[in-house]
Amino acid sequence: MRRGIFLMVVLALGGAVPVWSKDFGQQGAVFAVIEPDLLAVIEARLRHAEASGKIAAMNRQLAASTTAAVKRPPPVLGMTATREARSWTYDPTITVEQDIRDHQGNLIIAAGQRINPLASVGLRQSLVFLDGDDPAQLAWALKSTTQLNAKLILTSGSPFDAMKAAQRRFFFDQGGKLTAKFGIRHVPAVVEQDGALLKITEVVVLSMPRGRAGR
Repeated sequence: MRRGIFLMVVLALGGAVPVWSKDFGQQGAVFAVIEPDLLAVIEARLRHAEASGKIAAMNRQLAASTTAAVKRPPPVLGMTATREARSWTYDPTITVEQDIRDHQGNLIIAAGQRINPLASVGLRQSLVFLDGDDPAQLAWALKSTTQLNAKLILTSGSPFDAMKAAQRRFFFDQGGKLTAKFGIRHVPAVVEQDGALLKITEVVVLSMPRGRAGR
């Protein structure tokens, strides 16, 4: 009876019984575990980089590359010169996904309502997309538009260089977001209001004869 009780206690304790161990001695070299402070290592490397002038050089390189990217942004990929004129329309109407309220909680626009921005604010200036590296497109845009009736938006080239040469403000389609929205694949292209829609036209411009660029 007592033996059965003893077995039940052993099983209840998960079979935990004393285990005798034996010292087999040292079997190989033993090295102390060294864990340097990671922050201290990083700080030491930064101090070394600063003392050697590496950080200053990296800052200068970063500033130069940033300035270059601002002055001449990456061109919009896949954009080519217009070889055949085409036109289409774009409906800017959107569907409101959630209620829009003012600061007092009054409902302004209910969710699900369709809104056309052109019904409230018209497009006062046409949007002219062009290749800033193409002298013919630049000449055409400057001749056929004014500062008041059009915004000139480059898909390639330097807006700063164009602005300096033409004494007129230029914009850039960063990342090709606008041309993608309107479905523009060739430049020059003009976006203008046509009632409740936007009319997009890709325009064919004759190449400028050599030797006349910049005149």
